[in-house]
Amino acid sequence: MHNFNDLRQLLSRRHFFGRSTFGIGGAALASLLDAGSAQAAGRKLPAGVALPQLHLPARAKRVIYLFPAGGPSQMDLYDYKPGLADWHGKELPPSTREKQRLTGFTVGQGKFPVVASPFKFQQHGSSGTWLSELLPHLGSVADELCLVKSMYTEAINHDPGVTMMMTGTQQPGRPSLGAWLSYGIGSENEDLPAFVVLLTPGSIQDASTPLSSRHWGSGFLPSRHQGIHFRSGEDPVLFLSNPPGIDRKGRRSMLNTRNALDQLNREAFGDPSISDRIAQYEMAFRMQTSVPELMDVAGEPEHVFKMYGPQSRIPRTFAANCLLARRLVEKGVRFVQVFDRDWDHHRNAPQHLRTKSQMFDQPAAALIRDLKQRGLLEDTLVVCGGEFGRSVYCQGPLQENFGRDHHGGCFTMWMAGGGIRPGMTHGKTDDFSFNIAESPVHVHDLQATILHQLGIDHKRLTFKFQSREFRLTDIGGTVVRELLS
Repeated sequence: MHNFNDLRQLLSRRHFFGRSTFGIGGAALASLLDAGSAQAAGRKLPAGVALPQLHLPARAKRVIYLFPAGGPSQMDLYDYKPGLADWHGKELPPSTREKQRLTGFTVGQGKFPVVASPFKFQQHGSSGTWLSELLPHLGSVADELCLVKSMYTEAINHDPGVTMMMTGTQQPGRPSLGAWLSYGIGSENEDLPAFVVLLTPGSIQDASTPLSSRHWGSGFLPSRHQGIHFRSGEDPVLFLSNPPGIDRKGRRSMLNTRNALDQLNREAFGDPSISDRIAQYEMAFRMQTSVPELMDVAGEPEHVFKMYGPQSRIPRTFAANCLLARRLVEKGVRFVQVFDRDWDHHRNAPQHLRTKSQMFDQPAAALIRDLKQRGLLEDTLVVCGGEFGRSVYCQGPLQENFGRDHHGGCFTMWMAGGGIRPGMTHGKTDDFSFNIAESPVHVHDLQATILHQLGIDHKRLTFKFQSREFRLTDIGGTVVRELLS
C-alpha cells in the first residue's frame, strides 16, 4: 500500500524523468566540485554545454555585440545619399512610403518633408567606404569593417525591436542570443560566465531608450545561461561579495553543505532546476576571485587609455565598457553585449547625433584596433547596430533641430573580424534610404550568420519547450555567405 508521498512521486512526470537522470546531475556536481583537478589534468569541462562538438568549422570563438539602443540614423552615419539635398523640404513621394508601416508618432502627419543629412560624408581606406564626418575614428579602420546597408525588421517600436534583435521574435519570453551561445557552447573560462552584459546609462533626457533584463535573459533555457550584468564600483556583480564575518573558507564550507542538500533534493524530486542552482552557486564562488581582478583596469598601459579616449577611465561610460569588453573576451568570455543608450532622436537629431557620436566613435574604433594588435580580431566577431533605423522625413514640421521617426524598412549595421569579409559594403537602399533596393538581410539572417561563424548551424541549435523545438531564428534565417571571407 503506497502512502500519499509515494503516489505523488509515482504520478509526477518531473519525478519520473528526474529519477531516470539523477546520475547525470550527480556527475555534473562532481565535475563542478572537482574543477581544480580537471584543470590540472588539462581537460576542458563540458558541463552544461548542449553541443559536444561544433556543426561547422568555426571562424570565430567569441562575440562582442555593440548595441546603440534607440535606432541610429543610417542616412546621417553610414548610408550616404547626396541626392537628398535636392529633395530637402519636399514631400516624400507616396509611392516610396506606401508599403511601410508608420509609428504613432508620425502616422497622423499631413506632410512628410524629406530632410537631407546636415553632415558631410567622406570615403575612407583602400575600400573607399563612405562614412559620415561624425565617425572619423571608424573611418581610420574602415578597411576592417563590413557594412550591411540592407538590414530590415518588422518591428517599428523600441521594445519589440530590441526584443527581436536579441531573441529572434518581437514577443518577450524567448532566450537571447548570448543565452543561446552559453547553452550551446559555453565559456572558454570556467571561472567566468559565458555571457556578460555591460550597460552605458543614458544621459540625454529626450533620447533615452528603456532596456530590460529580459533582453539578455535565458527565457525557457536553464537560468544559468542568462547574461550576467557587470556593474562599476566595489560590487561588479550584485550579491557576489561575502557578507561581513564570512571569509572564503567559510563560504566554501557553506556551499559544500548546501550543494549536498540540493543534490539530495535533486535525486528525490528530479527537478532539473536544482542542478542549475548548484552550477550558479559554484560559478558565483569562482567569480569572487576572477571578477574583481578583471574589472580592475588600473594596470592597463597609458597608450591603451589614450586609444580608447578620455572617458575610458570613467566607469560605465561606453569607452570604459569597450575596454572592459576586450578584457572579457581576452579572458575567455564567449559573448559580451555592450548596450549604449540615447540613440532615439525624435527631436534635436543633429545635436544629439553629434553628442553620441563623439562618445561612440573613438571607443568603437579603438576596440577593433586593440583586438587586432593583440591577435584577437581574427577569431573575435564584432557586431554593431541598433534595433532599426530612422526615417528620411522629419517628425513634425521641418526645422533646424529636426527629429526623425523610427524606421524598420532599412537600416545599417557593421561587423568586423571573426571571418567576416573586411572592407566591403553589402546591400543597397533606394534614393531615400527608405526601402531596400538590393540584397535584403533580415534580422534572422544576421543571427544565422553570427552562429555560422561560431561553428553552429542555426537550425540545429534547438531546445524543446512546450512540445516544440525552438531556435533563435524561429522558422527563418539564411546565412549571408557574401559577408564571409
